[in-house]
Amino acid sequence: MKDLRNLLIFACLFLIVLIPLSAEAVPPPSPAGGNYLALDGVDDHAILDFETFGLLLPKGTDEFTFEAWIYPTTLPDKDIIATLLSQQGRMYAWNRGPNAGLRLMGGAHLDHPVRPGAMAFGFLKLSPNQWNHIAFQSNGTQTILIVDDFTRVSLGGTTLAGDLSDAGHPQDFTIGGFGENIRSQIHGGHFWGHFSGYIDEVRISKGARYNIAKRRFTPREKFKNDAKTVALWHFDESTGVQKFLDTSDNGYHLIGKNGAKTDGEFAAVEAQGKLATIWGRLKQ
Repeated sequence: MKDLRNLLIFACLFLIVLIPLSAEAVPPPSPAGGNYLALDGVDDHAILDFETFGLLLPKGTDEFTFEAWIYPTTLPDKDIIATLLSQQGRMYAWNRGPNAGLRLMGGAHLDHPVRPGAMAFGFLKLSPNQWNHIAFQSNGTQTILIVDDFTRVSLGGTTLAGDLSDAGHPQDFTIGGFGENIRSQIHGGHFWGHFSGYIDEVRISKGARYNIAKRRFTPREKFKNDAKTVALWHFDESTGVQKFLDTSDNGYHLIGKNGAKTDGEFAAVEAQGKLATIWGRLKQ
């Protein structure tokens, strides 16, 4: 009996070591809690069909915010600009090499009488293998790129176009890529490609969300649905689901393509809970 008890204690100690090692492949919990969208960086992505849903913001919009939590894993090749989200406004992750590292870039399809079409705006450093809050916003007089509590500001707002037919990529709203690499018309020699990692809490708003005069403004909880919200995806569906509900009540439900699905940390949490129960019984 004593030998059996010792064997069980040894097995339990082995699991204590094994489970944290196996959990290292799983990112830490999202700052918003719950599940998140998992993307392999090959060809999976989430999409709103343009023919069904059209554009998310009307032509002439000059106050908006596109934002999300992202967790980059495998860095994109030097010729790939990894798409985080794209339609009228867009955000990309670009590996600028060993000296510059991974950078966030914002952009938009402009409504402009002299220089219509695409524009790119600014770079801010992203941290691989950790959660980053990112945002691209215009308040009518400034265009602002945000990573956590760092900002890059340009005087002059950004006015969104209502026609993306000359964008050089599909007009669908997408998260994570387009399903294929597409040569960029505004970054010579590079391709709009796919993002490898995790994305959570994507929100599109028809106003500027962030007062950058504050010293700290990174959100610490789930994004809220309010009068400014156009679309909001929490990705809190059960693990493995490929339809992602818009919680803004506007019905912009995303569809996962080529394997894009929800994932989360609940399996590891459940295993650790069972282990604690076993350990408690052994001590009795």
